[in-house]
Amino acid sequence: MLVSINWLKDYVNTQQFPPAELAEKITRSGIEVDAIIDRSHGMTNIVVGYVASCVKHPEADKLSICQVDVGEETAQIICGAPNIAQGQKVIVARPGAKLPGGIKIKKAKLRGEESNGMICSLQELGIENKLVPKAYAEGIYVLPEDAETGSDVITNFHLDDTVLEFDLTPNRADAMSMIGVAYEVGAILSEDVQLPEISYKEAVDRASSMLTVTVDAPKANPLYVAKVVRNIKVQESPMWLQQRLMAAGIRPHNNVVDVTNFVLMEYGQPLHAFDYDLLETGTITVRQATEGETITTLDDVERKLAAHQLVITNGEKPVAIAGVMGGANSEVSDSTTTVVIESAYFEPGSVRQTSRDHGLRSDASTRFEKGVDPNRVIPAAERAAQLLSQLAGGEVLAGSVVFDELNKEEKIINVSPDFINSRLGMKISFEDMWDILNRLKFNTEAANGQLVISVPTRRQDIQIPEDIIEEIARLYGYDEIPATLPKAETTPGGLTPYQAKRRIVRNLMEGAGLLQTITYSLTSVKSAKQFALDETEATRLLMPMSEERSILRQSLLPHLLESVTYNTARRMDSVALYETGSVFLKGDDELLNEQEHLAVAITGLWIDNSWQGEKKPVDFFVLKGLVESLGEKLGVNFTFERGQMDDLHPGRTAFIMLNDERIGVIGQLHPSEQKMRDLKTTIVMELNLAALLNLETDTLVYTPVPRYPAISRDIALVLSKDTAAATIETTIRNAGGKLLKDVRVFDLYEGDKMQEGKKSVAFSLTYFDPEKTLTDEEVTNAHEKVIAALTEAGAELRS
Repeated sequence: MLVSINWLKDYVNTQQFPPAELAEKITRSGIEVDAIIDRSHGMTNIVVGYVASCVKHPEADKLSICQVDVGEETAQIICGAPNIAQGQKVIVARPGAKLPGGIKIKKAKLRGEESNGMICSLQELGIENKLVPKAYAEGIYVLPEDAETGSDVITNFHLDDTVLEFDLTPNRADAMSMIGVAYEVGAILSEDVQLPEISYKEAVDRASSMLTVTVDAPKANPLYVAKVVRNIKVQESPMWLQQRLMAAGIRPHNNVVDVTNFVLMEYGQPLHAFDYDLLETGTITVRQATEGETITTLDDVERKLAAHQLVITNGEKPVAIAGVMGGANSEVSDSTTTVVIESAYFEPGSVRQTSRDHGLRSDASTRFEKGVDPNRVIPAAERAAQLLSQLAGGEVLAGSVVFDELNKEEKIINVSPDFINSRLGMKISFEDMWDILNRLKFNTEAANGQLVISVPTRRQDIQIPEDIIEEIARLYGYDEIPATLPKAETTPGGLTPYQAKRRIVRNLMEGAGLLQTITYSLTSVKSAKQFALDETEATRLLMPMSEERSILRQSLLPHLLESVTYNTARRMDSVALYETGSVFLKGDDELLNEQEHLAVAITGLWIDNSWQGEKKPVDFFVLKGLVESLGEKLGVNFTFERGQMDDLHPGRTAFIMLNDERIGVIGQLHPSEQKMRDLKTTIVMELNLAALLNLETDTLVYTPVPRYPAISRDIALVLSKDTAAATIETTIRNAGGKLLKDVRVFDLYEGDKMQEGKKSVAFSLTYFDPEKTLTDEEVTNAHEKVIAALTEAGAELRS
C-alpha cells in the first residue's frame, strides 16, 4: 500500500511530524513502513513552458527546434519527442536544473543548433513508465491549458510529496484505503479524522426510472448499489487527480475510470463503471454463471466461466466477472455519455476462488478477498457520483437502485481491564485503555467492571478479546511492555546432548581450517545415489523446479564437490569444505527417513609455509587423521577397513567402522571422476553423523599429567602385502596388556630387498605405568608377549 502524505493530510493532521518521524511512529505501532519515497527526487528549476513555435531541425529528421516561453524569457530548446507541437504547455528543465539520478541540465548544441534546457516526459521526472498515461508513454507530457507559464512544476503539480510504502499483514485490510490509514494515523497521533463531505445536486429523474437491479445470488452478493450519471464528458482527469493516482501506484486513464480508482484508494471500496447505452437492456442481474458461457474481459481475453463463479449481466449476457474484472462489451469510452456506477459487497470466498480460477488479481479483487467495510459500500457510490458531477459535468439521477440483505451491525466485545493487564504482564491504567479505544474510534462503555466495546465494521480483524488486547498493547507502545522471565516451574534452556556434540564436530572442522557450506537438498537423477552410504529407492518431487532439482539427495558429497569445482574454477587452488546436513532414505514402510550426515572434501595444499619452503599436499592420511581426531573428541574409537566404492580410487578408499558397523567412507576421488569435475587430487569423507551423535559414550575424564616416564620400543615386521597394518596393530594392542599405552606405524618398506609379495612395517610401542617408573624387566615381559602374539599371527621379526 502506497500512502501519499499530502493526500493523507486531507483527512488527518500530520503537520507536526516530518515523514521519517511519522514512518517511525507507524512502524512502532504495528504497520511496518518499508520505504519512504520522495516524489520530488531533489529536482529543482523545473517550470511550465509554452511552446510558441515548433519547426523541424534542418539537420535531423527526428528533432524539432522549439521556441518556448518559460515566463522570464523565450528560450530555444531542441526536442526529440514525437508528440511535441506548437501551442502546448510542457514541462521544462531549465539550464542548471537537477533531475532524478543526479542529472544536471546544461546549455548544449545539437546538430549545430543551441538548446537552452530540456522539455521533459514524466519518466524523466522519476515517474515509472507503467504509471504514465498511455497517451504520453512515448513522448513528453502535455500540461493542461490553464497551467501558468513559468510556474514551478514541483509545487504546482503535487510532486512536492512523500510516499510511505506499507508492508501490510493479511489481517490489516482496513489500512488498504486512505481513510483507513487516516484512522490508524489519527489514533497514533491522537488526532481527529475528517471524512470527505459528500454533496451534489441531483436531477429530477430518479435512477430507478432508467435501471433495475436483480440479485439472484444473495449469499454471494448481499448488497448491490447502482447510481446513474448522465450527460458526462469523458476526458483527461485534472492534474491533482492524476498525481494522486500515480502516487498510489495507479495509471490514470480518463476522468470516469480515474474517479472509480480514486474512490477505491480513498474508501477501500472497489467500484465499476458501465456504459449505460452498451448495457442495452437497462437491467442489471447478478447471478451464478452458466457452465461454459464466455465473456471477453477488459484485457481483451475471452474467458470461459464456471457455474460457481458470480457474474454481472444485463439480464441476458455477462458484462462483468463480479469483483474481478469488467467486460469489454460495457467498457467506458470517449463516446460514453451515461454511466452506471456499481458499488457492491461480494462474498470474499467467491471472489478469491474466481480470481484464482482466471489468474486475475487486481487492487479491487484483493480488497474484496479480504472483505470490504459493509458500511462504506453506499458512501463510496455517493462519493463517486459527487466527483463525476464535479469532474465530468455529470448529472446524477436522484437516489440509487439498491439490493440490500447485508448485516451491517458492529461486533460487540466484552473484556475486563484486569484480563488485559494479566495477558500483557503489566499495569495499564483504565484511563489509558479508555483513551486508546477512543483514539481508535471504538465506541466504548464501562459496565460491571467490563469494557463493552463496539468495533467498527471497518476493523473486521477485531473478533475476540485478544484482538482488543493487541490494539491496546501496540498503541500503548510495545517498548513499554516490561521484559520479565516466566514465573513457573520451567526447564532451563540449553543444548541437548546431540546438539552439543554437533557443535563439537563443527568446531573441530572449522578449527582444522575447513569452511562450512550449505548445499541444496534437491539434486538430479544422476547424482541422487552417487557416494550413498545406504542406497534406497529415490524420492522424486511431484512438481520439481527442474530436472537438476527433482530428487531428494542420499549423499552430501555430489553437491559438496560441485562447490569445490566452483571454487577451483575461480583460481582457489586449495579448498577445504565441510557440510552437516540431511540425506533422505526410504524405509521398508515407504516412509522417508531424514538422516544427518557429515561430509568433507579437500583438495590442493594442506600446509603451505612458503617462507620456510614447506608444502604438504592433501592426501588420504590428512583426512584420516581428521576423522581420528573427531573420534577422540567424541570419545569413540574408529577403525578403518579397506573398501571400494564407485567413483572412489580403488586403492585409496576405506570404510570408517564403529563397533564393527560401517558408519562412513573416506577416500580419494577416482582419477576419471577428478577429470570429469576438472579437479586435482581430491580427498572426500562422509559419515552417518546421526548414528555417531546418538551413540551413548562415557563421560570424558581428564587424567593428570604423568609424573613417571614412558618407555618406547620399536619393532619391524615382515608381513604379506595383503595383510593390513590395522590388523597387526589390533594384535599388538590385545597382547600388550595394561602397560601398553600407544601403538603407531612409523615406516613402510616395499623395496627390492624384500621378498616378492612381502612388505616391512615398523611400529613404535609406548609402555607406561601412571603409578611408578617401569623397570626393564617389566617392559621386556610385556614386549615378549607382544612378539609371541605376532609370531602366532604369522608376522616375522625383521633383522
